[in-house]
Amino acid sequence: MIFILRAILVLGVLGAIFGAILAFAAKIFHVEVDPREKAVREALAGANCGGCGYPGCDGYAKAVAAGEAPCNKCVAGGAETAAKVSEIMGVKSEGAEKLVAFVQCSGSTDAAELRFHYTGPEDCRAAMLFGGKSSKLCTFACIGLGNCARACKFDAMHIENGVAKVDRYNCVGCGACVDACPKSIVKLIPESQRVMPACRNQDKGAQVMKICKVGCIGCMKCQRECPADAITVVNNLAQIDTAKCVQCGHCADICPRHIITVF
Repeated sequence: MIFILRAILVLGVLGAIFGAILAFAAKIFHVEVDPREKAVREALAGANCGGCGYPGCDGYAKAVAAGEAPCNKCVAGGAETAAKVSEIMGVKSEGAEKLVAFVQCSGSTDAAELRFHYTGPEDCRAAMLFGGKSSKLCTFACIGLGNCARACKFDAMHIENGVAKVDRYNCVGCGACVDACPKSIVKLIPESQRVMPACRNQDKGAQVMKICKVGCIGCMKCQRECPADAITVVNNLAQIDTAKCVQCGHCADICPRHIITVF
């Protein structure tokens, strides 16, 4: 019995000693946390999507509190969150326009000619390693195996008929799909931009017509008739300057290939 009591006593003494050491260490190494960091963290959307460029919401909140990041980088929270964070930090709100993903391809399985039928892993990068650039004859086309959709945390990206489609209502503009696409055909555009050419093919028109029913042929009709001088054809491909575009939709109406999308 005495041995048990001694063991309990020793354990109690050791526990008290180690407790005192931990308490002393906690006091010595305690790091003051800016209360604004916690407030900013609570104001964020909490998506941990990485769209701000920092490792999650905690990383971004810490950077904001330290004055190392602007208050309007929470893409999931948008302008409302930017306003809250700016108020916490005591600065003028700089609400940035929300960005949304856009897929620069219209090459569905009905429109794009195939080189072969791919039956490997459902992964765009694997398909590229297996068959070069794509199972479609258009080497710029969406592979359509869903890397972008799997990367999206907001159910905003889906594969429809062999090509990626964006749900603009769900998209928060985090850019995860942009990073996931091995063909670099997904980009972020201002949410207010409603007119865009959904094609990336830079081949000459005659070649495009052989491999895709809806690919841009660089005919320059849109460039000539744009009332805002917002369209230029570069490398056989129509490109829209969103700063100049008045979104009249005239280019979409006159495009002979119907690849200029109006949302």
